[in-house]
Amino acid sequence: MIPVKQQNELQRQYPALFDIDSNLNRLVKRIELLSYVNPLNTEKEKHRFFASKCTCEPEFKYPKLKFDPYKLQRLFFSQRLDRIEDDTIRKFYQEVVYYYANMIQCIETIGRGKKFYYNSLRVHGTPTEKDVDNARFILHYKDEPASSDMDKVYSPEEAKTYFEEFAQQYDFPLNIRFSVHIAADAMVSNATKTLFIKKNSKFSKNQLLTLANHEIGVHLVTTYNGLQQPLAIFSNGLPKNVETQEGLAVLSEYMGGALTLKRLKELAYRVMAADSLIKGYSFADTYDLIHGQYKLNRDEAFAITLRAHRGGGFTKDRLYLSGLRKIYRRYQNEEPLDVLLTGKVALDNEQSINYMKSLGLVKPITHKSHSFKQKLNTNATLDFILNNLK
Repeated sequence: MIPVKQQNELQRQYPALFDIDSNLNRLVKRIELLSYVNPLNTEKEKHRFFASKCTCEPEFKYPKLKFDPYKLQRLFFSQRLDRIEDDTIRKFYQEVVYYYANMIQCIETIGRGKKFYYNSLRVHGTPTEKDVDNARFILHYKDEPASSDMDKVYSPEEAKTYFEEFAQQYDFPLNIRFSVHIAADAMVSNATKTLFIKKNSKFSKNQLLTLANHEIGVHLVTTYNGLQQPLAIFSNGLPKNVETQEGLAVLSEYMGGALTLKRLKELAYRVMAADSLIKGYSFADTYDLIHGQYKLNRDEAFAITLRAHRGGGFTKDRLYLSGLRKIYRRYQNEEPLDVLLTGKVALDNEQSINYMKSLGLVKPITHKSHSFKQKLNTNATLDFILNNLK
C-alpha cells in the first residue's frame, strides 16, 4: 500500500479529485455485472433444453437487484467533475462516469431481451469482420490428439488445493469460495477479491494450469495492484478494460504453457456465438451453429451458447480473442506490459496513466504475472496462428 503520509500529501494537492474518486468508489462497490448476469437455474433449463431435442428457448432466472438503478445512476451523474481542474484527468473521470452509468443500465435490464442486448452492446460492442475471420481461421484447424492432461478427473476441492499452491508464488492473499451460480468453471470477483470455483465441475490438469495462470496470474494480480494505487478507480475498473484484461489473461495462459488449440477454439466459438446474436439467432439457432455445424460436443456447445445469450444477449465473450490479438502483438513488439497490470485498465488508458504517473497519482506495480518472465509454450501451431491473426 502507498504510505499514509504520501497518500495524505496527494490528497492535499488534489482535494476535489480524491473526493470524487472516493465517492465513485463507494458507488461502484454496489455493482458487479457478472454477479447478476449468471442465471440461477442453469442446470434445470439445460435439462429442459436437451429434453426438447434442443428446440425450446430456455427461461433463465437471475438474481434480484440489491440497489435502485435510477437512484444509483443519478448519484453517478451528481458528481461535480468540474471541480477537477486538470483537463486530462477531468475527461478521464467523465469517461468513467459514463461507463458505469451504462453498466447500471445493463444490470437493470438483465433478462429483458433486446433491452439488455442493446445495453450490452454499448458496454462490450460487437465482433468485427476481422474478429469473425480470425475465429473461422482458428476453427478450420483439426483438433489435436487428446492427452491425459485433458481428462477431467479433479474435484473442486482438489482444484482449491492446486490454486492455493499456485498462489504461494504471489505476495497476496487468496480467498476461495465454491459456487453453483457461475457460468465459468472458475472466476475472480473483483469486488470481493475472491476466486470462485464451480461446485459441480470436474477439472483436467491442463484446465487447472489454464485457470491458475488466467485468474490468479492476471485477474488477481491486477486486482491487488489496483488496490495499491492512490486512486480507487484503478481497482474498480476503467472503461473498455475487459478486452485488455482478458487479452493479458489468455497471453498468461500461452506464456505459462497452458494454452491449447482446444482452448483457442473455445475463444473462437465465443466470437461466432456473439456474431450469431448480431444476426438475430435464437438460443436454439446459436446452439445448432456451434454443435451442429462446428461439431462441438453438446455440453460445451450449450455452455458457449449460454454465455452469449444470458441476460438477453451478452457480447462480452467476443473480447477474449480480440484482446489476445492486441496483447500478443504488443508482446511480439517487445513493448512493456507492466502499465497494463496497474489495475483494471485498458490499452486506451495508457497515455492517461503515464501522464498521471508523472504527477505521482499512479505508482509502479507491486505484483507481476510470473508467466510473463519466460515463454513456456512449445506448440508451433499456436505460434503460427497467433502470428497470423489479422
